[in-house]
Amino acid sequence: MIEKDFVTEGLKRTRIDEYLEKELDRAGYGGMEIQVTPLGTMVVVYAERPGMVIGRGGKTVRAITQNLKNNYELENPQVEVKEVDIPELNPKIMAHKISAMLQRGMHFRRVAYSALRRIMGAGAQGVEVTISGKIRGSRSACAKFTDGYIKKCGEPSIKYVKQGFATAPLKPGVLGISVRIMPPDVVLPDKVDIIQPKVEEPVASEAVETVEAPVEEITEGSVEILEEITQEAAEEAAEVPVEEPVKDDLKTKATEAKETVEEKTEEVVEKATE
Repeated sequence: MIEKDFVTEGLKRTRIDEYLEKELDRAGYGGMEIQVTPLGTMVVVYAERPGMVIGRGGKTVRAITQNLKNNYELENPQVEVKEVDIPELNPKIMAHKISAMLQRGMHFRRVAYSALRRIMGAGAQGVEVTISGKIRGSRSACAKFTDGYIKKCGEPSIKYVKQGFATAPLKPGVLGISVRIMPPDVVLPDKVDIIQPKVEEPVASEAVETVEAPVEEITEGSVEILEEITQEAAEEAAEVPVEEPVKDDLKTKATEAKETVEEKTEEVVEKATE
């Protein structure tokens, strides 16, 4: 049946993961992926120190490949090693680091808060560290430390939150360390971004148009007044008789007409400037 095949495949993956975790404990084992291809089975191993996984001259990786082929019935296995970009965001690596610090004799609270600071400093949205076992005395207890925001249930908890587990064998007993991390690039389904509308300001352009309109009217009116003044001055000059014997009267009338023209032009200019 298909259900039995799924169960068998899941058990095989779990056994391979436990084997690699035990063999590559010192290399900072961070998980693995199995990809079945037409040419064989590709096993991608993530580690903090890939050089220790490969070994001198590829000795370690060849031994792992041979064991996967003989003991776990993988067809033509090919092991590929990849380095973990940010070890602080990998829950398996952080759980093993907490286990190592507890085995050195450090207090569990100090170890847990140190791990929280490192994980949140790497950019995680939230983290939860759980240490259970004989941490205070002869009776077993559980201490939980959280920071940031982390999903606890539902599909987002299964899909987005990464989990890691490790054990720390001590004299009073074995401690279990569980680490749950929500990565920084997770976008939850209930997150909504509201885009603010852009407000246009047409007031400035209208003000400019209202200021420019009266200036044009003033300049057009001033031109008309100047034309009328010049026409009146020309008519007055034409009405003066040429045959008068006295030249002084002609000069005086011409100067008076010129003065009147200048006075009227000054008045027009003053009105235009106002």
